[in-house]
Amino acid sequence: MTDDVRNIVLGVVAAGVTASLGWIFRTYLWRRALRRKQAFFGLPGHSECLLVVNREAGGDGAVHRYDVFALLELSALIKDCGAHARIVQHDATQQGFGERTEFCLGGPASNRRMTAHLQTLLPGVTINTQSEPGPDRGAYEIGSERYAAEPGVAEYVLLARLTAGEEARPVFLFCGQRAITNQAASRYLARHHEKLARKYGGGSFCLLLKVVNSQAYGPDVVELVADVTRAAQQPRQAPQGADAA
Repeated sequence: MTDDVRNIVLGVVAAGVTASLGWIFRTYLWRRALRRKQAFFGLPGHSECLLVVNREAGGDGAVHRYDVFALLELSALIKDCGAHARIVQHDATQQGFGERTEFCLGGPASNRRMTAHLQTLLPGVTINTQSEPGPDRGAYEIGSERYAAEPGVAEYVLLARLTAGEEARPVFLFCGQRAITNQAASRYLARHHEKLARKYGGGSFCLLLKVVNSQAYGPDVVELVADVTRAAQQPRQAPQGADAA
């Protein structure tokens, strides 16, 4: 074997070893990222989760098109984790939480399941569910702060990840003042889940997001207003001076 042939063979071998090591390293990074994603969403491979949908205001079992878009955003995340979803209506879900991951969409005016979750897991949140148009319709009260919607200009949505214990699967809440804000929250989660996982790990959080100028930008422009976890999880106190019943 001449020196030229030997150098060619050694070069091919070195290239093959380098390519193999690179493939192994990329595979390791991909699997590590997948495990972290599965842990954050509580979705190990081949597991099942629930997508709890509300009804469109004034509709007969219909789901608002923006909530359908939100379901598509979440379905992509679920598929990436190697899990599968079961879609259920909000008034057909009669079970506890923690056994499987749950994604619950819609405000309490259209989603009974969301009402139950807010009362049980976020007692510090009060939402005005009056049906008559007015400035207070859909307004949020969280602790001592109030957040009223300006339709099409500034609207709010709660994005929460809540657990009932270390071994329990999480419940994700997308509770918006309008259907388009539910989609905005699901898109925010899809874009920022890695950062949220680094910050909160497997713990609970409740974020208040503001959707800016949805009439022009749709669900794309979202601002983080505050982490309201502590205020949302503390029961609201009765006004001072209120007489006992």
